[in-house]
Amino acid sequence: MSELVFYTNPQSRGRIVHWMMEELGQPYRTVWLAFGTEMKGPDFKAVNPMGKVPALQHAGVVVTEAAAICAYLADAFPQAGLAPAPTSPQRAPYLRWLFFAAGPLEQAVTAKAMGWTVPPGREVMAGFGSYGDTLDALETALQPGPYVCGDRFTAADVYVGSSLGWGLMFGTIEKRPLFMDYVARLRERPAALRADSLNEAYLKSQATG
Repeated sequence: MSELVFYTNPQSRGRIVHWMMEELGQPYRTVWLAFGTEMKGPDFKAVNPMGKVPALQHAGVVVTEAAAICAYLADAFPQAGLAPAPTSPQRAPYLRWLFFAAGPLEQAVTAKAMGWTVPPGREVMAGFGSYGDTLDALETALQPGPYVCGDRFTAADVYVGSSLGWGLMFGTIEKRPLFMDYVARLRERPAALRADSLNEAYLKSQATG
């Protein structure tokens, strides 16, 4: 029951959690799921009724949502050093920006990608306020650097860095120098490189199989 079982697809937010899994340094089993019949089938919907990845089974519980999985794993395996202790002053920025990226940042980026515009004067009704304000806030948070919690790399960087990386790649986040430097630095981490290699190898196997 203590086995880590990770459900994912290489063309999904599962890549965020895959990086996190590699940072942990713990054994885990990967279950690759295809979009459509496998994800929406009864076996996986018993794990996640949404029929979406990523999902994690561990010690008799299920965790879904990439940010929640990252936070859960960081706390479940404190020896990896990926979460500040509850009494640490770094705990506040760690939680703040991890969930800022999962909330306002994702909302702002999705709105931009879909061409949705918040009507003038209605910004208070949108969790992200405005696209510009959201990016400005995150840029301010990252300015001290090199990571969300200063000199310490944490699970927050896995999520924030992945979110920024995708946005920069697809043009939904402005190519601000600070964002680009931050993402480039994170991409060189051995765990990030291993996770990317595993995902690309699976994609290649599917294309040639």
